[in-house]
Amino acid sequence: MELPFAESYKIKTVEPIFRSTRKQREKWIEAAHYNLFNLRSEQVFIDLLTDSGTGAMSDNQWAAIMKGDESYAGSSSYYNLKKVIQTLFGFNYFLPTHQGRAAENVLFSTLIKEGDVVPGNSHFDTTKGHIEFRKAKAVDCTIDKAFDTESDYPFKGNVDLNKLEDVLKSGVNVPVIIMTLTCNTSGGQPVSMGNLKQVKELAEKYKTYVIFDSARFAENAWFIKKREKGYSKKAIKEIVREMYSYADGMTMSSKKDGIVNIGGFMAMSNKDWFEKATTFNIMFEGFVTYGGMAGRDMNALAVGLNEVTDKDYLESRISQVEYLGNKLIEYGIPIQKPIGGHAIFVDAKKFLPNVPKEEYIAQTLAIILYLEAGVRGVEVGTLLADRDPETHDNRYPKLEFLRLAIPRRTYTNNHMDVVAAGLKNVYEMRDEIRTGLKIHKEAPIMRHFTVELYKA
Repeated sequence: MELPFAESYKIKTVEPIFRSTRKQREKWIEAAHYNLFNLRSEQVFIDLLTDSGTGAMSDNQWAAIMKGDESYAGSSSYYNLKKVIQTLFGFNYFLPTHQGRAAENVLFSTLIKEGDVVPGNSHFDTTKGHIEFRKAKAVDCTIDKAFDTESDYPFKGNVDLNKLEDVLKSGVNVPVIIMTLTCNTSGGQPVSMGNLKQVKELAEKYKTYVIFDSARFAENAWFIKKREKGYSKKAIKEIVREMYSYADGMTMSSKKDGIVNIGGFMAMSNKDWFEKATTFNIMFEGFVTYGGMAGRDMNALAVGLNEVTDKDYLESRISQVEYLGNKLIEYGIPIQKPIGGHAIFVDAKKFLPNVPKEEYIAQTLAIILYLEAGVRGVEVGTLLADRDPETHDNRYPKLEFLRLAIPRRTYTNNHMDVVAAGLKNVYEMRDEIRTGLKIHKEAPIMRHFTVELYKA
């Protein structure tokens, strides 16, 4: 018989987690104003809030931490990371930051100004926030198939080239196009190599540039290998190098596909961008050769970038996400298909059809799942979409998701079974759920992190 699949690692260190009662969770979530970000970690049994900085590092990464060079200037850890970035992505210039949004802050301070328009494929929350903070406009050019959760189209992260060209030829100033790999907001969906190439060709035609938001670049490369013709026999690193040949620069939250607990960077081929960004990096982050990172963390990241592009690692990673997704499909629970790379995205509109859109459907589902099973997910819907900066009205996105983001090398499939069973229990009582939540207090931008809610 064929041997079953098994993870390409073994567990060396474990951390106990607390299994709470429903009564305890009811008290805790009320005190947290129905915002899952406000819960303490020990109040959560299985934490799928994010895959950012929550993964388990390898023995080689921990060994690299012990050899970190904490010199203020000229750290060997900086040069270790620089070499990996040059080899993997092909960019000669890079600046370290403490995390991905810091890289966006520095690079966008260099490139984006008031009145600019920045098209792309469903910008994520911090990206859109940094664009709108500068009084520029983010335009979503994602293909329409991304919004049909039942469609099995393999590259729902793709940009619609006609939508993109309409923006480029409209006469507005477009300093950059931002491609998110994989596209988180549309359900962890990949972008095809063909689409990346065509976006770059359009950028050159209209004399603008392409930046990759690279948080999950390796997962995107895996899907190209598995789903795109002509790539099945190519190595992941080879695919990555071709992907980045169609970009002028990148930002990276290393807490995802760097498999580290903190860190980020920007990299680019443009020396002028680098020199301008250096000033902002020194102002906002730190000196050129450490930015917002300790030497030990740069060392761990250099190792992590190599590990994340290993075929066996990626097979283990994607297989666990597929395991949870297939369980939910088996239970009839509506999710974004095909299953993406880092998370399962539950279609909250279909799951809770009786809750009004004004009462934050996905957030309501996230709260109910926490009460049922102690599982913390996150809303990717109306709360995250925020308010229109001009009208201040809620923006109601086409997709209203509960995202279950799976940390790397952290949980077993037994934990996935608990998540699936909890959602199944909620799904069976979905017809009884008719009210959601209302906002008591919110921040003017990126409100979902700190919003306070109450029962409608």
